[in-house]
Amino acid sequence: LLATGADAIVPLGVTATRAAKQATSSTPIVFYGNFDPVATGIVDNLARPGGNVTGIVIAPEGTLAAKKVELLLEAVPGATRIAFLAPPDPAIRFQEEEARKAAARAGAGLAVVEVKGGDYDAAFSAVAKARPQALFVAAHTIFVRDRAQVIERANRLRVPAIYEWREHVAEGGLMSYGSSLRETSQRVASTLGRIFRGANPGEIPVEQPTTFRLVINAGTARATRIELPKPLLMRADEVIQ
Repeated sequence: LLATGADAIVPLGVTATRAAKQATSSTPIVFYGNFDPVATGIVDNLARPGGNVTGIVIAPEGTLAAKKVELLLEAVPGATRIAFLAPPDPAIRFQEEEARKAAARAGAGLAVVEVKGGDYDAAFSAVAKARPQALFVAAHTIFVRDRAQVIERANRLRVPAIYEWREHVAEGGLMSYGSSLRETSQRVASTLGRIFRGANPGEIPVEQPTTFRLVINAGTARATRIELPKPLLMRADEVIQ
């Protein structure tokens, strides 16, 4: 990317952001992703990130994994097995650890299944063998890119599944909880605009979302014969029919 003469780099996730930081200390970097940039050493602090780096994070604390586990357990009261679908990215461990702790507090176990080499058939076969009562689809750009494949196979399981973005639910996924993918992308563009107008990226505070929405696809629930508790449906910020 640097060899192309790029004026800025927008890495998605902690792994790509670390690589960008190692590659340049001068070209502006505007990251975004589902990780803690201070705990991972990407920035010095959120108010003044320092150097050539700033960005947008998806969650103000942690990764939202604990809240999503809570919603799955509300969808399936008494569930003891949750499958966690993960990409081949070591950085996903932050979500996995948070999800595992949240599940353990409720007396549930977390079965991690990794999608290897893009083989979704093999991954979902492993998920089915784990006989989960709910499915947690990790927040990752791979699962945004491949969301049609993920949603179709998840619905075949006929268990409640939760995603990060509304876009998954709009395209047939059952539930999502998170900020807005569109608004997050717009904030990245806005930050780039400030940098191109002369702002120092290291002096631009890392932005955090303030609004999170629970979206449920009632049509998918009917099609997959999943009966969601009424209190959960009433809590939803949006129900897609």
